[in-house]
Amino acid sequence: MAVIGGGAAGMMAAGRAAELGARVVLVEKNSSLGKKIAITGKGRCNIAQAEFELRPLVEAYGKNGKFLFSVFNIFGPKQTMVFFEDRGLKLKTERGGRVFPVSDSAHDVIDILVKYMRDNGVKIFRNAEVVSLEMEGDKISEIVLKDETIAPKNIVICTGGKSYPGTGSTGDGYKWAEKMGHTLVPARPALVPIRVGDSWVKQLQGLSLKNVELSAWQGGKKKDTRFGEMLFTHFGISGPIVLDLSRKIGELLDSGEVLLSLDLKPALTDKMLDERIQRDFKKYQNKLFKNALDDLLPQKMISVIIEKSGISSEKQVNEVTREERKHLVDLLKKVEMKASGLVGFENAIVTSGGVNLKEVDPKTMKSKIIDNLYFAGEVLDLDGPTGGYNLQVAWSTGFVAGEAAVNI
Repeated sequence: MAVIGGGAAGMMAAGRAAELGARVVLVEKNSSLGKKIAITGKGRCNIAQAEFELRPLVEAYGKNGKFLFSVFNIFGPKQTMVFFEDRGLKLKTERGGRVFPVSDSAHDVIDILVKYMRDNGVKIFRNAEVVSLEMEGDKISEIVLKDETIAPKNIVICTGGKSYPGTGSTGDGYKWAEKMGHTLVPARPALVPIRVGDSWVKQLQGLSLKNVELSAWQGGKKKDTRFGEMLFTHFGISGPIVLDLSRKIGELLDSGEVLLSLDLKPALTDKMLDERIQRDFKKYQNKLFKNALDDLLPQKMISVIIEKSGISSEKQVNEVTREERKHLVDLLKKVEMKASGLVGFENAIVTSGGVNLKEVDPKTMKSKIIDNLYFAGEVLDLDGPTGGYNLQVAWSTGFVAGEAAVNI
């Protein structure tokens, strides 16, 4: 048996198949294994999401989530955590159910997977680029490398998507799958920063906001929304809630303009916010408007809000009219920006799109078109939000594909 791709899904698939007694070859075109694992979670590796209830876990992946019922039933977050803990990796669960190694080291995760494979006799080929997959009828007969040829009984493709191409994810699996008759859902960047056209955004570069709400609007209708943390950058916006919205925004941009609306005080109603502002204005009644917002906003944002409010920065606070104050409330609840695009695959955490799930058996990851072919990981049309969801897909589909390729 051969596994193509030495990332999260590939190492799990190879290790599991070998553990069950198969002779396994892992083919990796990079000089090292797990290059993308090494940079996940800023090098800390958010290995899983501590959501053990199957239905809410599956629902987090959107319309394609139901495909994951079977694999999560076999190898879900709980099994993933046990897998790593049994092999000596101590884990901790942080805010939002994010599971990390106590060591905060992604390399500890990679080391465990490499040891898992070696202990079970997996033969690892590094710097081994696949030239072609040769067919014989409805089966793959050979994997042609630059220097040799492999003729495995079964093959698992775990080549990832197109995100972070520097790690080796350059869409190879898509090309092979399509050539063998599979249809592809067009690949697009997901969990990616968003470009914003408004010039004032650049003034806020480096500013991080917590407990805010960002919504995507099109045609006067709210299409999606997220609550949490975001970050202003030199090109637009990033951070957890932006990344989670990016897939939807990418889809919306295909059909027209997308307006982003930022609620700086989502915990307060308009009335509550107005009362809060009145209290601040009373506290700073002898100050100028520009010096009365320190308790309400981050320092870096004050000048931007003042400019957008239309209220003179030199105006005495006690001279601000009721109408001006109401406009300020509206502004703080709805700071608008225009999304001009996504940053691209080079900065995308995952890829949305891939091998059409209708052509893959959800219980085994086996191709319904090629008799001895299996898929696992990001090459499939599966992606989820931030927080360990995407690595969980890799572990689960890899484990099931590796097991099924031996037992079938």
